[in-house]
Parts: sequence; C-alpha cells; structure tokens
Amino acid sequence: MFASVKKSPERLQVIERVTQWTRERFKLPKEAVISVSEIACPLPGCPPLETVVVFWMAEQRYQFKLFKPVEEVVIDDIPYAWLKDALAVPEGFVSDCC
Repeated sequence: MFASVKKSPERLQVIERVTQWTRERFKLPKEAVISVSEIACPLPGCPPLETVVVFWMAEQRYQFKLFKPVEEVVIDDIPYAWLKDALAVPEGFVSDCC
C-alpha cells in the first residue's frame, strides 16, 4: 500500500534533505543511488506512514526504515555510519515493502 504521491516543491525539498543527510552520514559518493520513499502500513501496530531509505554502494543494497512520515524526519533519525554493515540487505532477500 503506497501513500498518495504529493509532488509539491516543499515535499521535494524534504525528500532532498533526507537524501542529503543520508549521503553525508554514510559518506556516499555523488554517483551512489539513494531512494527515499514513504509507505503506508495497514497492519495493526504499524505507524500509518513510514519512511524507507535505500542506497546502493558497489552493488550492495542498504536499507533502513524510520517509523514516521518523511516530513517529520530529523537528522538524528538517520542511523550512525558505524551501523552501515548492519543495514546491508543480504543477496536474494525479498521484502513485502521495498
């Protein structure tokens, strides 16, 4: 279930801010691909909206979730760089969300 897509200039700025914080936190090169998405979760106990950040480095995918809408994300929500290895998605892993 995806939340409705809002493409206002303000929303694009918020997504770019989270992208930039991720790039800086993990010292990602300019060519690294970063995706910031907001998804709706209909399951009991899930937050209504969560932010999913995915990035790729040297053919390795990394991902983390923030249990709040993208507009509410602050820099302190981005995981510390030393956690990067724990964010790696194993090859062949399939997720229902992203």
